Amino acid sequence: MQAQIGIIGGSGLYELFGDSASEHKLTTPYGDPSGVVTIAPVAGRSVAFLPRHGSGHRYPAHVIPYRANMWALRSLGCRQILAPCAVGGLQPQLGAGTFVVPDQLVDRTSGREHTFYDTGAVHINFADPYCPHLRQSILDTAASAGQPVVDGGTMVVINGPRFSTRAESRGFAAAGAGVINMTGAPEAALARELAMCYATIALVTDLDAGVDGERGVTQDEVFRVFADNTAKMRTLLLAGIAAVDTARPCACANALDGMTLPFELP
Repeated sequence: MQAQIGIIGGSGLYELFGDSASEHKLTTPYGDPSGVVTIAPVAGRSVAFLPRHGSGHRYPAHVIPYRANMWALRSLGCRQILAPCAVGGLQPQLGAGTFVVPDQLVDRTSGREHTFYDTGAVHINFADPYCPHLRQSILDTAASAGQPVVDGGTMVVINGPRFSTRAESRGFAAAGAGVINMTGAPEAALARELAMCYATIALVTDLDAGVDGERGVTQDEVFRVFADNTAKMRTLLLAGIAAVDTARPCACANALDGMTLPFELP
């Protein structure tokens, strides 16, 4: 079973699929992915869905098997990845319920497996971490659907599982970051290392601690706001899947050109 487009996301997105979905348990050289991969036709495309945190939110952000997840999707044929996620807002105008399509990323994680290339000289261009054509397809479909979306901005990724202190949050905001998240790295970089297109649709679930002067972020609030906006996220994904140009008129497909890789890609 092959798929053209991969989606990495939460359990509320399973409703994208109908009765024709099939489940596939995979393994990779980097262990098992987070969960069973579901493949189904969506909007005329073969789409693979992988639950980022696994069944029942088994994996917190800092122990997600990111390498296995990305390898599994590529081995199924996926070359374009849509990666919806929850984020905190670092600017007052980015309140709960806002959708953002970032164009930059700052990685503040540690202790994670950040690369497939532990041997050899393989240095990947990552100046623009999100595929511009995939980003634009999301923006265009959001506009067509009448869904307001913020175009661009920097997502800073922290390790978790704790939320930021007020001082950390204010520092990220002062540096120009717009949203904050725990799963965007190394996910985006690993996609580029496998020459896959990758873009994220970020849903703001709260104002981060340094922005909200009254109280800090709570897990219950994050989960509630994400659940309240799951239907809108599904609508954006469905429209995005239909609009994706699978011909890939971008540089992502050529990210590894001229390099000698230490292994054969799936």
